[in-house]
Formats: sequence, structure tokens, C-alpha cells
Amino acid sequence: MKERFETFTVLINKISRNIRKIENQEVAEYGLRATHVSCLYYLYAAESLTATELCERCEEDKATISRAIDYLEENGFCFCESKAVKRYNSPIMLTEKGNTVGKELCDKINSVLDKVSIGLTDEERVEFYRCLTIICDNLERVTNSN
Repeated sequence: MKERFETFTVLINKISRNIRKIENQEVAEYGLRATHVSCLYYLYAAESLTATELCERCEEDKATISRAIDYLEENGFCFCESKAVKRYNSPIMLTEKGNTVGKELCDKINSVLDKVSIGLTDEERVEFYRCLTIICDNLERVTNSN
């Protein structure tokens, strides 16, 4: 039992730490943080999203996404056509700069995903994600029941 706990927690922590290292290395040239990358990724894929939709896709709270959008707007990556004070449900779109960086980030993300999938068949990868989703859902149930 002890070995099962240690293996699970150590591997999850190592994966998380390595993901943060990759994010920091790959996006340092853009002056972006992980939340900015997530926003750009989803905006690039969808062409436009509201802040509400970004919260859902990025799994971040409203304040974090609001700060990320402000940063991305101030630095020329995206814009919101609505000038209303409450623009949380207004579409956010990428600028030309945002589209260029979004494509570069998507290419880098896909390259990393290809590298980390080496040695796995498509079926094994699908099964791994299925199992990981079950574990994530179960952890959420445990934390929400306390």
C-alpha cells in the first residue's frame, strides 16, 4: 500500500513539475505565463471565445482569466470588440500577433505531445487518458465530499 501511494504521488508531482519546466522554457521568449498560453491556445483553436468560455476550457477562475485577458490585450495578443464595462460574455479575438504566436504555441505543444507519446500506441494513449480522467474525477469527488 505504501509503495502504491508513493509511486502515485511522486509520478504525479514529477509530471507536473516537468510540464511547468517545459511551459517556462517554451514560452519564455514571448513573456507569457501558463495561463496566457492556455488562453492563446484555446482562442487560436476556436477563433473567438468569451471570458466565461475561457474559464471553462482553461479550468481557471474568473479573476485569473480576467487578469490573463488584460495582460494579453495590453500586449497586443487579443482584443474585445465590446467596450462595455461588463464584457465577460463578449467575444475575445486574437490580433495578427496573437494568431502568429497562437500557431507557434500550438505547433510547440503538438511537438511536445508527440515526444511524450513515444513508446505508446494510439490505443495505449487513449486508455491512459481514459484512466487519468477517471482518477481526476474520483479525486474531485473525494475533495468535494470533505
